Amino acid sequence: MPDDAAAARAAAEEESAFSHPPVAPDATAAYGDHPDQVIDFYAPRTDAPLVPLVVVLHGGAWRARYDRRHISPFADHLARRGFAVASVEYRRGGDHPIPAQHTRTGSGPGTLAGPATGLGAGTGTAPGADAAPGHGPRSGAPAPLAGRWPDTLDDVAAALDALPALVREVLPQADPRRTVLTGHSAGGHLALWGAARHVLPAGAPWRIDRPAPLRGVVALAPVADFAVAAELGACDDAALQFLGGKEEFAERRPYADPVLLLPTGIATTLVQGRADLDVPQAVAESYADAAARAGEVVGLTLLADVGHFPLIDPAADACAVVAEEIAQLAW
Repeated sequence: MPDDAAAARAAAEEESAFSHPPVAPDATAAYGDHPDQVIDFYAPRTDAPLVPLVVVLHGGAWRARYDRRHISPFADHLARRGFAVASVEYRRGGDHPIPAQHTRTGSGPGTLAGPATGLGAGTGTAPGADAAPGHGPRSGAPAPLAGRWPDTLDDVAAALDALPALVREVLPQADPRRTVLTGHSAGGHLALWGAARHVLPAGAPWRIDRPAPLRGVVALAPVADFAVAAELGACDDAALQFLGGKEEFAERRPYADPVLLLPTGIATTLVQGRADLDVPQAVAESYADAAARAGEVVGLTLLADVGHFPLIDPAADACAVVAEEIAQLAW
């Protein structure tokens, strides 16, 4: 159990990350028929005719109370640094979308747009939306189940497959030849998994025949090794729940666990806070070690005195480090 000082620091970091008003996208497009099968697009705040594309996969332990709204300030931060950004929504477990950040209405940056486009597309306020945010223990209430098997992976695969055509239509400034996948926490898992679809077991419905045309992956505090995450109870046992429980865990891991999908041949960097209480450092280290054993070099950037949420908090120095790691792969 963390000491009081560590828990207080983690709570303050989380509060800071969620203090930013959500930022409406420049456009939203659907990649499927379900309300959660949408992608928000943020145009680069630059006059450059062609810029790298960053695909963002939000975290939240694959639980419905966390939708893409909470990572929209981070997506906007990347757009302000000159990237084209695509923020992917996907189906998650549990009943409630993210608390807070749901009360602002209107149009324009910092507000929620209507149901057809913008941050309002795909999700809405639900009972319990005034509850405190948190991945697990700090929320003060039992966490809902994590993920929807196989829907979560169905959606991420479908979104990545649909993205090139949508980008050409919606975000012409984006250069698909310079695409970087990034994701935070559970989204970090999905980014690693999305880059490893070509090494999924034969017969997996999400498998592709060749590596995706990516410049690389920057995974932020990712759930990168399900066995270690389950052993540590990361995010209130989210990894175990995501795979359906103890009985399905071993059977489904080869299809979902990034640590079992190595090597990928795609440049990969992990960014991890040493003080992370939600997804501990040991999870990222285990993935990096497994990659080395598989003959692949994976970058691991460890940030001292940084917890889980500063990586996506535009007010935090750690977020600038993340943007620089993305830039090193993209430009």
